[in-house]
Amino acid sequence: MRIRTFLSLGLVVCLIAVIITCATTGPGGEKDLILISTAQEKQLGTEFDKQVRAQSEIYDNESWNDYFNEIGQGIVAVSDRKDLDYKFTVIKSNDVNAFAVPGGYIYIYTGLLDIIENEAQLAAVTSHEISHVVARHSIKRIQQVMGIQILYQIVVGEASSEALDAVIGLGLNVALSGYSREYEREADQYGVFYMEKAGYNPEGAIGLFNQLREAHGGTSEDRSFFENLFASHPETQERINNVEEQLGQYSQEVLNRDKNQNKYQQMKSLLP
Repeated sequence: MRIRTFLSLGLVVCLIAVIITCATTGPGGEKDLILISTAQEKQLGTEFDKQVRAQSEIYDNESWNDYFNEIGQGIVAVSDRKDLDYKFTVIKSNDVNAFAVPGGYIYIYTGLLDIIENEAQLAAVTSHEISHVVARHSIKRIQQVMGIQILYQIVVGEASSEALDAVIGLGLNVALSGYSREYEREADQYGVFYMEKAGYNPEGAIGLFNQLREAHGGTSEDRSFFENLFASHPETQERINNVEEQLGQYSQEVLNRDKNQNKYQQMKSLLP
């Protein structure tokens, strides 16, 4: 009876938390019901980052770290979520990939940086990943998959190390393997919106689509960023069409903004 009562109370507490925790998850203050608080997300983010760094070779180049961070922070400044201390990290790898984990940690691989041709395209990738964080896509997925008891333990700070390991494993798998079609379309839309607000040419998003297609000959040989984000999904052309339609709302003055190719090519020459 005591166990049943405890579980019932726990369920009630969780339901109350869901009802009162309405967090911003999109442009214009769009909100959704989020169980995991920002403070708890930050704690999870720290654990995610430790795991990524343990498994990856970080490209420790001050010029690139500053450059990537400057672009990222400029987009964060116009985003709808500024309650995190965003970190932008370059990973030394030939993989064509970029991903974000809860807590505001954004990662990009040198393999993707080699394919990108200008700063607007880099801003498009960065803004897309920031949008996943703003929309709390990983957090939503964790809430969908993890049981109510584990979520309750996280909420009250009583989660076991095994439970935290399970959450971290799930979060990294979601970030690396890709999101649902709905979530990717949201990140496409928000990403273009935020990069334009930050002063970049939003055509960089389409330029990135085309650059990746050209680099991969229209196909993907592995489940990389190219497959997860832009191509190989049946809805790829639909997503490109959606972005092109979104670009139609901007003036020619916006679409004529400098894509900063010279600056990017200078930075590209520093890559390993």
